[in-house]
Amino acid sequence: MSRPAKITIDLPALKHNFKQVQRMAPGSAILAMVKSNAYGHGLERIALGLPEADAFGVASLEEGLQLRQAGVSNPIVLMEGLFHADELFNVIHDHFTLVVHEEHQVRTLESHDHPNAISVWLKVDTGMHRLGFEPSEAINIYQRLMNCQSVKKPIGLMTHFAEADSIDRAHTLQQIDLFNQTTHSLVGPRSLANSAGIIAWPSAHADWVRPGIMLYGASPLPGHRGVEHHLKPVMTLSSELIAIHSLTKGSRVGYGGTWTCPEDMRIGVVGIGYGDGYPRHVKNGVPVLVNGRPCPLVGRVSMDMLCVDLRTQPEAKVGDLVLLWGSGLPVEVVAEYSETTAYELLTRITQRVRVMIRNQESVI
Repeated sequence: MSRPAKITIDLPALKHNFKQVQRMAPGSAILAMVKSNAYGHGLERIALGLPEADAFGVASLEEGLQLRQAGVSNPIVLMEGLFHADELFNVIHDHFTLVVHEEHQVRTLESHDHPNAISVWLKVDTGMHRLGFEPSEAINIYQRLMNCQSVKKPIGLMTHFAEADSIDRAHTLQQIDLFNQTTHSLVGPRSLANSAGIIAWPSAHADWVRPGIMLYGASPLPGHRGVEHHLKPVMTLSSELIAIHSLTKGSRVGYGGTWTCPEDMRIGVVGIGYGDGYPRHVKNGVPVLVNGRPCPLVGRVSMDMLCVDLRTQPEAKVGDLVLLWGSGLPVEVVAEYSETTAYELLTRITQRVRVMIRNQESVI
């Protein structure tokens, strides 16, 4: 073992969260989102740890191929569809499902004559204004896809919420109404709800739900914590104290001397920094847990280290465990001190951080 910075991935917690999605949306199939390296948790290990998922959602052909090569046989949905026509060979060969959201993708499918080769979801833009066809175009595109020899039937119908996590419910209600009005005469399974939709909009669960951040134990709702939704954190980020210094009143700590000791005190140096994915721009005072007890971060986060105030920990010593987020310290707390989201923090963990896997009661 070299540097002490590590993440521990709790697979029983992952399964617990999946079951919580099932409890929240009992009549819906589950398209588990594993894009962006499964939100930083490891694409292959998360997919292999959830064989009960009805399908997996990825952002690219490469992510899908990685799962197939790892032995994942569940349906895999390319959530951004085709980027280039030459990807179609792998789509057919490896039985990927496409989200169709752009005219060039429709033309590519129309130019292919392999019968019933490709499953698709038609994406309708009901207000996110990112991907998808305008509602006025959707019926025409649906008919074109129905006429495509290469497209399997039925065709799925999908949209994406822009503000499902907002206390202002008007926009999401408008999106639901517009989606229902646009697709009411069309045949096919429906999917509207992401994590926020699953938690806050049970009327939008439809045939398929698409949990992302909630699978990993964090809340999609601003100001809330995963535990409020009976979720458990899957990732724990931890390190150790690698040095302790006794400083005098007035000593300045870290680059730029942005924090000054208010009295004679001990400062602990933790072996983790922004080179590991911990946010450099986090505010002073964000808690970490030293031996399970909160201590505030002081000074700037460096590439490889950060410093903490040990005044509440007179017995702390080099080698003691430091928890940066996970069980007992929600990642949402660190995100708030960093003025960002749990999504960003989880996906930023770098390759040099060691990975430990918790499976049942053992850690490997």
